[in-house]
Amino acid sequence: MARPRKPLLSRARIVEAAGALVDAEGLEAVSTRRLAAALGVSGPSLYNHFRTKDEILDAVADSVSARVDLSMFDPARRLDWREALHTWAHSYRDALSDHPNIVPVLARGPGRRPAGLRLADAVFGAMTEAGWPPAQATRIGALMRYFILGSAMASFARGFVDDETAYDPSDYPHLGQAHLLAEHQHEVDEGAFATGLAALLDGLALQYEAMRASA
Repeated sequence: MARPRKPLLSRARIVEAAGALVDAEGLEAVSTRRLAAALGVSGPSLYNHFRTKDEILDAVADSVSARVDLSMFDPARRLDWREALHTWAHSYRDALSDHPNIVPVLARGPGRRPAGLRLADAVFGAMTEAGWPPAQATRIGALMRYFILGSAMASFARGFVDDETAYDPSDYPHLGQAHLLAEHQHEVDEGAFATGLAALLDGLALQYEAMRASA
């Protein structure tokens, strides 16, 4: 029997094509028509694998969550909770930084997405195992997610134009060097993330010490 000219349609192929479209053009670019054309199939055939476009975007988001390293929460590694959060936060942000256009979908929460749920479960489990009360462990997971997702959604440095005449000192006396930020995007954005993460973990460490002292 002759082989088909094109690979059979699958969920994985649809997610890959949708992810490439989101990365290149944003969420609004995704449609069944565009995906079908990219895959060389008819539009209705996509519905054999996904019921709606939102389900496709959920699957794309979950494929990004699946790239986040969770091994630091393995009890066998015996990492301190703070070290585990630090390592995980960098892995999470690295995964999101490669795919910033999907962040708004991830920001809705894990819903029923398997990789997203495994991520939430790993963080909550590690915090409760370290001695954090369940309610506070939940807040820590939420806090970290807000911070990481926000940092990956857009570049602070690229929010300023590189025209030195754009920021009149009579209107913005402290933005005389703002036009230089874009060319230092990596340094500014990475430094901001590192500074914020350290501040969050330092604050949590103080709370943890106070909690243990009062126990």
